[in-house]
Amino acid sequence: MPRAVQISEAGGPEVMELRNVPLVEPGPGMVQVENRAIGLNFIDTYHRNGLYPLPLPTGLGTEGAGVVTAVGEGADLAVGDRVAYCSAGIGSYAEVLNLPAARLVKIPEGVDFEIAAAVMLKGQTVEYLLQRCFPLNPGQTCVFHAAAGGVGLLFGQWASALGATVIGTVSSAAKAELARAHGYHHVINYAEQDVAQAVADITGGVGVPVVYDGVGRDTFEASLSCLQPRGMLVSFGNASGAPEPVDLQRLALGGSLYVTRPTLVSYTGSTGELRDSAAAVFERVLDGRLKVEIQQRYPLERIADAHRDLEARRTTGSTVILP
Repeated sequence: MPRAVQISEAGGPEVMELRNVPLVEPGPGMVQVENRAIGLNFIDTYHRNGLYPLPLPTGLGTEGAGVVTAVGEGADLAVGDRVAYCSAGIGSYAEVLNLPAARLVKIPEGVDFEIAAAVMLKGQTVEYLLQRCFPLNPGQTCVFHAAAGGVGLLFGQWASALGATVIGTVSSAAKAELARAHGYHHVINYAEQDVAQAVADITGGVGVPVVYDGVGRDTFEASLSCLQPRGMLVSFGNASGAPEPVDLQRLALGGSLYVTRPTLVSYTGSTGELRDSAAAVFERVLDGRLKVEIQQRYPLERIADAHRDLEARRTTGSTVILP
């Protein structure tokens, strides 16, 4: 009987349990996937702690890569296909699971399971952020918070390759060095510098047209203060907690500012969007424009340690869980 991580109540890392879970044959449109690597993402902690409530009991995890081992009627995949996923439902912290074929993508030759599991959610997040949510153009300047994180390292490379000037924020000198090595032209250590003032200094007081903010409460006001008139704050995550409600007058005083709260699911809602987004990511991995840095690996038995390290910001780059 395959094993999977489940929770019966919301809470800290200690609520996660590795259990034997019965698995039925895949139904119509479904396939069975034997995971070879599992992605770890901050959204997993939101599901675990109840910030994003789920019906309980539930599995956890949204991202993984593996091999199709059984196929239900009507599924457009075959036994033996190498596949990856990041928006196919909850429950990727498992040895084997059933998933809808329409939410899976084939892994191209030249990309291994660990890279696929590490890059799907983070890479597709970067793709929609800078190609579709606020399309970043050559010559534009942007700010990205948590530049040394898994999404941040991919964002710096992609945005720099587009010809943008990329400003990142980090919490330490070591993370600043890592960010610079991944495309960031300017790096602000927010433990030592005022972010809004540093951005003003870099831009000659003009500000930036866009800030991509996955941190949330701790950076929200600074993000608004970095924007030029009619600039956009793309608030795509809550690593420090959800921001306070926005006073619309604050947007007016900042110069007719915009705020959007996008999600990956909204930008990959159809199978076509999903697979086009993944193809754009894998293309850049294969041609070397995106280098995926897997800095941490944990066995499935140590999933609680992985969550603790992630929440304490002791991780950099990407993390994979090995079943």
